[in-house]
Amino acid sequence: MSELQTFRMLIGGATADAASGAVFETTNPYTGAAWATVPDAGPDDVDAAVSAARSALDGEWGSMTAFARATCLRRLGDLVAENAEPLARAEVADSGKLYREMIGQLEALGSWYHYFAGVAPTIEGRQIPAPNPNYLVYTRREPVGVVAAITPWNSPLLLMTWKLAPALAAGCTVVIKPSEHSPASTLRFAELIDRAGIPAGVVNVVSTNDRDTAAHLAAHPGVDKVAFTGSTATGRAVAKAAADNISKVTLELGGKSPQVVFPDADLESAANGIIAGVFAATGQTCMAGSRLVVHADVHDELVRLIAERAATIELGDPEAESTEMGPVANAPQYEKVLGYLETARAEGNTIVCGGGPDAGLGGYFVRPTVVTGVTTGSTLFREEVFGPVLAALTFTDEDEAVALANDTPYGLAAAVWTKDVHRAHRVAGRIRAGSVWINAYRVVAPSVPFGGFGHSGLGRENGVHAVDEYLEEKSVWVELSGGTRDPFTLG
Repeated sequence: MSELQTFRMLIGGATADAASGAVFETTNPYTGAAWATVPDAGPDDVDAAVSAARSALDGEWGSMTAFARATCLRRLGDLVAENAEPLARAEVADSGKLYREMIGQLEALGSWYHYFAGVAPTIEGRQIPAPNPNYLVYTRREPVGVVAAITPWNSPLLLMTWKLAPALAAGCTVVIKPSEHSPASTLRFAELIDRAGIPAGVVNVVSTNDRDTAAHLAAHPGVDKVAFTGSTATGRAVAKAAADNISKVTLELGGKSPQVVFPDADLESAANGIIAGVFAATGQTCMAGSRLVVHADVHDELVRLIAERAATIELGDPEAESTEMGPVANAPQYEKVLGYLETARAEGNTIVCGGGPDAGLGGYFVRPTVVTGVTTGSTLFREEVFGPVLAALTFTDEDEAVALANDTPYGLAAAVWTKDVHRAHRVAGRIRAGSVWINAYRVVAPSVPFGGFGHSGLGRENGVHAVDEYLEEKSVWVELSGGTRDPFTLG
């Protein structure tokens, strides 16, 4: 048995174990074996991290210029790219994501820090014409303060970066709490902070296997803003905890995203995009295009194309170059996905391909699954599976397609597949979703806002305005005459 790797937290610029000395093991979902130990922090560790973040905000970091912060962000981006290999390996071991996807993602991740390094020096206030005589009025945009960044297990470093890069650009300090299912890559990332020239305490990382400790961070009175990515149910709890402190919050939550295919679409391209949207990353993405809303005239042909390709998707070792889909990331999620498949059968849906575990591979592997006979009342139409499961249903005209696409409490993403340029833009405008791809799927960039409508969350990540989520606006009034005014009248 190989020796387990050991990771440590980052608190106040120093590596740290849990104050209690407690640790927990993280399991490789492909091998089913523990591969690393990480600290199991308690409330005292969270308190120490928040205190360190507050001290850094009041200290060197808080007095740094935006240009100096930008220099740190550029260095951090360079370091992420230089260390893409070990960071990618940690993500693969923790979550079962494909190495070939993770290495590309990590090599590109530095561009987020470079982008927000460019944004940092552009943060500025404005002079406002004063309605009152002899006043100068202007605004300042200042960091909101200490940010708690609570991240999920499916894309730990990418979704952490979507919070950390704009927060640092805005001048905030951060306490990061990665998922207990995949904490290792974030702890490894923490080793780069000092090397980037970022002062001690600006970025802190605490790992825990205890829900109460995680809740302690979300509800901490020393936290000024909570940035969370995860399930809608947990997001509600996080928002309630933050609300008790009147803390700002951004939530990037679940989705049940539609892929709308019109009869004039290039069906080969649509099938390929639908496969990318729901089977890439084993379907474990918030933006997964898990509802196929397809015109009745092309339903059978498109389902055939998708099912034929799905049946040939190569499952296996995430480290192998030939593997196209890895395992479900952890045991609870594996059982949840299988439960949804049983529900589909019980509700009379038709399993066209897949439909259960891969008997040959064992472990947490679920075969890519296509389900037809779905109605608007079907569980697979309404609820987020977060696995490799596509639910298909038909429409006959554009209005019905839009109605079906919008028949969900979520609104994170969508796709429109058609060769009709007028229809493409028309339908994209009518779908209530934060991101709509036309004849494409699953594309993101640091410069393009990402977030959702409805139960898919609050606020936006990425894009130039992402820093707004980490800023407060202050109005300054300067009396210019030096005279004495009537104290009993306004102004």
